[in-house]
Amino acid sequence: MEAAIVEPIRRSGVVRLHESLMNAPLIYDTTGRDFMGGLYLDYIATAQKADLPILVCTPTWRANQSRVRESNTRDTINRDAVDFLRELRHSVAGRGGIIKIGGTLGCKNDCYRPDQALSVSESQKFHSWQVEQLALGGVDFLIAETLPNVDEALGIAKAMQSSGVPYIISFVISRDGRVLDGHNLRDAIAFIDSKTKNRPLGYMVNCAHPSFLCPGQQDPELFNRLIGYQANASSLDHCDLDNAERLEVDSVPEWGDLMLDLNRSYGVQILGGCCGTGKDHLKYLVS
Repeated sequence: MEAAIVEPIRRSGVVRLHESLMNAPLIYDTTGRDFMGGLYLDYIATAQKADLPILVCTPTWRANQSRVRESNTRDTINRDAVDFLRELRHSVAGRGGIIKIGGTLGCKNDCYRPDQALSVSESQKFHSWQVEQLALGGVDFLIAETLPNVDEALGIAKAMQSSGVPYIISFVISRDGRVLDGHNLRDAIAFIDSKTKNRPLGYMVNCAHPSFLCPGQQDPELFNRLIGYQANASSLDHCDLDNAERLEVDSVPEWGDLMLDLNRSYGVQILGGCCGTGKDHLKYLVS
């Protein structure tokens, strides 16, 4: 899977993130589009060189209906973001490897504050518009990332299952391997599976160092449904990373060995990077 997109943009000095929509509006800016496109293409090239498939996801994590309309941007921004990635994919066609495009959304409020999460019914209603927009855009799959609360995650899953598009639910966890709202990760997954008619394609964890999963302490059944991990480069807690003035990065080999162990020992198939990671992290995974 891709590595970080937002963080290198934030620290680039080349373009600025939108205060509400983050990197989504960069698709309408020539400099921003080129800079962000270059990040995606670097990650795609790493996969193609290794003859591996790659998942790339739209820059729409914050492009929900409320933020889009408050920002007076185009209502088509989610669909336009899919077109942006489709153009990138077309530009490297014929170089090998499968490239799948995911439509990204996130929780409504702070992804590190599970107490701010929506209820199941509120979540389903709130997120349905963005799910529909991404599905209309023609994504290969949908993915909800950095979810700190199981109730809001279930609401998103219910909205996604109605789209008919395969979908993935990705939680953010604390260093004890639990969802930030305190749920055991296996129980959280089992709960959502039991409440959806069309279950998620699988589950992931993102925005957490690979050591946070504590895989040896998890119920082995977890790995029947945990298909991916998109990991932070640093083992610091989320609050420390969120307020850090400089980029925090642990050793790439240390990070990479933990990630590869998730694949080799536990069968986690999708490996990628989140905050602080770049093409060096992906190169280590495929070397």
